[in-house]
Amino acid sequence: MRLDEQTALAVLAGESAPTLRFFQWQPWAVSLGFHQSENVVDRDACRERGYDTVRRPTGGRAILHAEELTYSIVLPLGECGLNSIYDVYQQVSLSLLRGLHLFGVDAEYQRSQPSALRISPVPCFSTSARYEIEWRGRKLVGSAQRHYQSERGRVVLQHGSILTGPAHKEIAELLINIDPAPVRSGLDQKTIDLAEVTGHIIDYEVLSGCLRKGFEDVMNISFNEENQVSHTTFEAVHA
Repeated sequence: MRLDEQTALAVLAGESAPTLRFFQWQPWAVSLGFHQSENVVDRDACRERGYDTVRRPTGGRAILHAEELTYSIVLPLGECGLNSIYDVYQQVSLSLLRGLHLFGVDAEYQRSQPSALRISPVPCFSTSARYEIEWRGRKLVGSAQRHYQSERGRVVLQHGSILTGPAHKEIAELLINIDPAPVRSGLDQKTIDLAEVTGHIIDYEVLSGCLRKGFEDVMNISFNEENQVSHTTFEAVHA
């Protein structure tokens, strides 16, 4: 999460190209939204299960990063026809959709804008926002944004979780003063993962490749690849 923010600041300073990154979590971790109270998470329960607790630079509510592929993309506004944060959200969603279709998953995005929700400890995956990715009405990808501004311009960081297994539902047992049964039931009804959709264990390398191609196709860019120990980063080059 810190690397996401460092990348955004580097792009804002003109020291890095627009960047797409895919990674997984070891150990698994609960991330809190930027403005969310730490008191909503049972840290003792997390420690007992070997999970970390972190704070992410974007907003929203608690997420257990477990069986997922996490994506992170940093884009400056004014490039590739992206003139607002809504343009970024839509184009990233279309790119993810294209990648998932290449992976063989007939996903779609939420077209309506749900009514405003009060701040709540209930997990992020309990609701879908406009342009978030679903499969047959159940949430498959959860995303969040943050924008940074300087005299050089504005940069948008967007990252999110692409669910590949059901372990994210354990968040129900990691929240304080929340009855886990209805939370778990809600997640069962409102979320789905790629293993359940496809009926097989997910090949993360193939999934990452399809998603990368999805971004290239939709945004008309190509990427130079940089392999690192814990993640794969792609820097954009305009096609």
